[in-house]
Amino acid sequence: MKKKILFITCTRADYGKLKSTIINIQKNNNFISRVFVSGMHNMKRYGSTYEEIINDKIHGIYRYSNQTKNMRMDEILMSTMRGFSPFLIRYNPDLVIVHGDRIEPLACALSSLLNNFLVAHIEGGEVSGTVDEMLRHSISKISHLHLVSNKTARKRLIQMGENKKYIFEVGSPDVDLILSDSLPKLDSARKRYNISFGKFSIVIIHPVTTNLKNLKRESEIFFSALVKTNLNYIVLFPNNDLGSEMILKEIHKLKSNNRFKIFPSIRFEYYLTLLKNSQFIIGNSSSGIMEAPYYGVTTINIGNRQSNRLKTKLIKNIFFNEKKIIKMVDQVKNRKIIKRKFFGDGNSAEKIEKLLLSNKIWNVNKQKSFIDLL
Repeated sequence: MKKKILFITCTRADYGKLKSTIINIQKNNNFISRVFVSGMHNMKRYGSTYEEIINDKIHGIYRYSNQTKNMRMDEILMSTMRGFSPFLIRYNPDLVIVHGDRIEPLACALSSLLNNFLVAHIEGGEVSGTVDEMLRHSISKISHLHLVSNKTARKRLIQMGENKKYIFEVGSPDVDLILSDSLPKLDSARKRYNISFGKFSIVIIHPVTTNLKNLKRESEIFFSALVKTNLNYIVLFPNNDLGSEMILKEIHKLKSNNRFKIFPSIRFEYYLTLLKNSQFIIGNSSSGIMEAPYYGVTTINIGNRQSNRLKTKLIKNIFFNEKKIIKMVDQVKNRKIIKRKFFGDGNSAEKIEKLLLSNKIWNVNKQKSFIDLL
């Protein structure tokens, strides 16, 4: 009998992580799959990125709008569970696959657990330094299977009491696309997004929900520094976490500045092409940690949102100080570095598909036991 798989996606970023696996599973006649689409995907102000999923010819899409502007995270959690639970019961999957550290995968994993469904978590065992890290670890604790990006993540999950028998090192699935030979050409990306300037860098800055009292001032410092560098920037909207309005306010001030091209979202393949050809990426996005090193692109990581992440010479960590930001930009703008692979070799979807075809996971006891370290 065909296994029924249910994927959860809520942002442009996690869809980029899941895409190659979803496509592989939907092409495989041993599976039936559906995709629960919620969160930022369904919000017009963030680019209505559910359309990207449709354009990829992904089938079995179920859209649920779980939030409006300025909703608290606990409200989003409850709203997501209200919309997801009836769909979950109706579809009755053999496995629910969630990714990362957002509130939607937490809600869907929790609902699945409480209704006795098997849950697999992609990229558990990662650390960052904000509330996202706690959400990620929470998702891991209510998941039965763990598809991790590297040995370090595997070790952390074992420390958390997870059974190493059900932790599988598959790499980060977005590396499949990062290393793909079929990414769009730079000229195609320029044309699609009307980017006329020559050299450019990527800007992605997200709110830190545990530091809202300083967010307005830090956003002002950050964008003021970028303006004073007199370089060209491609700016993407932040996540829709509490506090995003303060960042968006500063971004909107740049609309008349021809050195800044501003986008609610960019299709993931085109984003990767732009990142690959950028001078550097600056902000506090995990893209600077997970993706930029594969292209030899320097990351200027601002603040503490990623403070517990990978430490390497490729990533420059500084705080919200205008002079220091300007100085660091000047240091790295023409810097070329060696490409590094920290999160797999680009065959994650194949590994996940092979795992789902095996007998290793389907007899997992849904009543988990904590494994003590001896």
